[in-house]
Amino acid sequence: MADSRVSRRHGNKKRKWPRRLLIALLIIVLIVIAYGVYVYYKANDALNDSQVDLGRSGDKSALRDQAVTIGKDPISILIMGIENYSTNGKDGRADSQILVTVNPDTKKMTMVTIPRDSRVQIDHAGQYTGMHKINAAYTYGSITDYGADKLQVETVEKMLDVPIDKFVAVDFDGFRDIVDTLGGVDINIKQGFWEKDIYNHNKHITFQAGPAHLNGEEALAFVRMRKRAVNVTYSRDERQRQFLKAVINQAISAGTIFKVGEITDILGKHVETNLKANEIYALEKQYSSMKKSSIKTINIDGQNENVNGLDYFIPDGQSLQDVSNKLRKSLNLQPDPNYSTNADTVGAP
Repeated sequence: MADSRVSRRHGNKKRKWPRRLLIALLIIVLIVIAYGVYVYYKANDALNDSQVDLGRSGDKSALRDQAVTIGKDPISILIMGIENYSTNGKDGRADSQILVTVNPDTKKMTMVTIPRDSRVQIDHAGQYTGMHKINAAYTYGSITDYGADKLQVETVEKMLDVPIDKFVAVDFDGFRDIVDTLGGVDINIKQGFWEKDIYNHNKHITFQAGPAHLNGEEALAFVRMRKRAVNVTYSRDERQRQFLKAVINQAISAGTIFKVGEITDILGKHVETNLKANEIYALEKQYSSMKKSSIKTINIDGQNENVNGLDYFIPDGQSLQDVSNKLRKSLNLQPDPNYSTNADTVGAP
C-alpha cells in the first residue's frame, strides 16, 4: 500500500510538470498574439501616413492582365532610396533603385540594381519630357504633379519591360533609422574605401576589407559611395545588392518581431509605399521561409558615355533583354515577343 501511495504521488508530480509547461507556453503565445494585434493596428496607422495611390486601373500594373495577390502570386517590388537632403525634403531623386521579385512557388528571390545614370526616355514630364538619367523621373514626377513614385515606377517598367506591382521609397533618414532599429547589419566588405558622412561633411567614414558590422550611418555611406577609384572594381550596384541581402537576413532574424513597433514609427515619417499592412505580413512570412542561397542577383551590363556634356550609363541592348527575360521568368511570365525598352542602348538586342 505504501509503495502504491508513493508511486501515485510521484505520478502526480510527473503529471503536474507538463500542465505547467503547457500553461507557460500558452501565456507566451497569448503575449505574442497580443503583441501582434498591437503591432498590426500600429502598422496600419503608420502605413496610412505612408500610403501612395499610383492611380492604376484595377489596382495593377498596365503590363499585367490581372492584379496579383501577395503570398499567392509571384510579385515584383521596386525599392527606392530617395536623396532629398540637399533639396530640403522636396523634389528629390531616386538615388538607388533595386527591383526585387519574390516567387512563393519556387521560394526564390531575384534582384537587379537599376544604374541611376541610365539614359532613358522619360514621358509624362511636361516640359522635361525627353532623354534623361533614370533617377530624374522621380524629380520630374514631383515637379509636374504627375506623381514622383508613379513616374519612377512607370519609367523603370518601360526600361525593363517588366510589371512592377509594388514599391517602397525611403529617404536617407529613414534608411539610417531602420538599420539602427534592426541592430545594424553584417557585411563582408570586399575592398576598403572611404566616403564622406552626409550628416557631417568634415567626417570621413572608413571601411576596411573583411567582415564588418555597420550601423545606419555607416551603411548609408557604404551604399552611396561612387566617386572613389575602388568603385570601378567594387561597384556601387554590387554594394547595394550586398546590403539588401544583409538587411533582409537581419529583418527575418529571431527577435525582429518585437522591433516592429519602432519600425512602423519610422515608416510613417520616412517611407512611401503602396503596400498594405496585411501584404507586408504576407511578405514577411515568405521571407522568413527563404534561405540565403535562394536570393539571386543579376546585372545590367553596359558602358559609361558622355552625351552633350553629361555622363550617362548606356545599357547593353542584349544584356537588358536578357535581364528582362530572367525577371519575367521569375514572375512566371513568358518572354515578351514584342520586347521594347525606353533606354538608349549600345548594341542590338
